[in-house]
Amino acid sequence: MATRRKVIISCALTGAIHTPSMSPHLPVTPEEIVAEGRRAAEAGAAILHVHARDPRTGRPDQSVEAFGRILPGLKATGAVINVTTGGAPYMTVAERVAPAAHFAPELASLNMGSMNFGLYPMQARYPHLAQDWENEHLEDSRDLVFRNTFKDIEFVLSTCGGNGTRFEFECYDIGHLYSLRHMRDRGKVAGRLFVQSVFGLLGGIGAHPEDVQMMRRTADRLFGEGYEWSVLGAGANQLRIGAMAAAMGGHVRVGLEDSLWVGPGEPATSSADQVARIRLVLDGLGLDPATPDEARAMLGLKGGEAVGF
Repeated sequence: MATRRKVIISCALTGAIHTPSMSPHLPVTPEEIVAEGRRAAEAGAAILHVHARDPRTGRPDQSVEAFGRILPGLKATGAVINVTTGGAPYMTVAERVAPAAHFAPELASLNMGSMNFGLYPMQARYPHLAQDWENEHLEDSRDLVFRNTFKDIEFVLSTCGGNGTRFEFECYDIGHLYSLRHMRDRGKVAGRLFVQSVFGLLGGIGAHPEDVQMMRRTADRLFGEGYEWSVLGAGANQLRIGAMAAAMGGHVRVGLEDSLWVGPGEPATSSADQVARIRLVLDGLGLDPATPDEARAMLGLKGGEAVGF
């Protein structure tokens, strides 16, 4: 009998896009984020993608201390822990890389190009945000470039290069794939690549099926058999693009960082809701979720015992 292919489910627990007034279920405190991670792992997520927040205001917090209050609890789930180096678009690259450099996780995200990062259209959907910083967070994105220059990318790679951390390369557009190929050709990255294609954020590639197909074709041409491909679809695109990618041989990411919904008009009460929903999609396609150890083997990770937390 043919075996069912294994699909890595990543779950992004809180992020730096949505704000606390948008959903009562968005985890903010360390205890809430750890509880969310536990639920997501139990639902079938192999990778937990981690941001931290100020527990009083909910603002993104990229300090080593903030991550120190979260990572040990998430490690106990047995899942692969993926620490962001994206942080929030207004942070410097030195701020953004600090937690990954300090804690040496198995996996860290790395954005592969500068881009406009437009969140301001969400103001129309959320006109009554409770805190001033939330409104500023959205409005300021009208005139914001999320900086990820070649120098910045090399800085993250070199800063984490000696600790055994591998990277989830976040590619928001076709040009970011070429930047990754450039880094590989120069010997800055090696081994099997983990490419996360991001669809549907204003300033990046769209969420049309042809956009998904083009991203996949381009990655195939640039990296051949030497990579694993995953996708995330922002907002309402989450499950639809996840289903497309899974059918095309890829992996999927869900979570409240990317969408506050589990279906049309149906708010997600937890990232675990979205993990459970994408598992139904995978089952319908004859696919199985990968375990954390299966994900480690596919991505060539060093193992949870080798991290610094």
